[in-house]
Amino acid sequence: MVSVLFVVTALVVIFFIVFQKRKNKLLLEKIRQQQAFDKEIVKTQTEIQEQTLKNIGWELHDNIGQLLSVANMQLSILSTQVSQEVKDNISETTSIVKKSLMEVRSLSKSLNSEVILNQGFEKSIVNELDRLKRMKFTNADLEIKGVSKPISNKNHEIIIFRILQEFFSNAVKYSEAESIKVCLDYKEDSLVVSANDDGKGFNMETSEKGSGLLNMKSRAELIKADFKLTSKIGEGVQLQIVYNY
Repeated sequence: MVSVLFVVTALVVIFFIVFQKRKNKLLLEKIRQQQAFDKEIVKTQTEIQEQTLKNIGWELHDNIGQLLSVANMQLSILSTQVSQEVKDNISETTSIVKKSLMEVRSLSKSLNSEVILNQGFEKSIVNELDRLKRMKFTNADLEIKGVSKPISNKNHEIIIFRILQEFFSNAVKYSEAESIKVCLDYKEDSLVVSANDDGKGFNMETSEKGSGLLNMKSRAELIKADFKLTSKIGEGVQLQIVYNY
């Protein structure tokens, strides 16, 4: 009886261990599947966003840009048919239309991933910073450290650029900053991208995490880049992305 009891106990223990291992294996597999599914969802959302931005860029360039060009030409024709006093007012309006046309074309380029790829990563950042200076900031500069090393996966270049764009957008809307700075630090096996503004900052513990921050973080996770955003009241906002080649 003792032997039988021992054998039965051993079998129960073995069964329990096997069952637990099987359960853990299934649980891990389920977690892996969920992670793969979540990653695919983020990837699909990113692709949809890129296509949407590209379409908006085309619309801005082809439709709004065309309308502004026509308005500019009509104002030029009208200025030849009116008195000098009216001509001065038309000249001011023409100048505003020209600036608007330039901004629309600049924005359309920054939204179109194909244009960004053609211009190059660094040039696209410079163009975006120039646009920010025309919009709001006193200073918006790019610093490059090390020897420039292109990212082999061009889709990853676009994603890093979009993260920076999101940071710029938040700075324009919320920071009340006068200056913004971006630094590209090319290291042997990684690219460290940092950006900061001199705005009012915010309390990270009490501030609600909006879609912009979540979007930046999910994009960074998609390319397996380390993402860090820090801020304190009165000390602006600092962004750091570490992308491993």
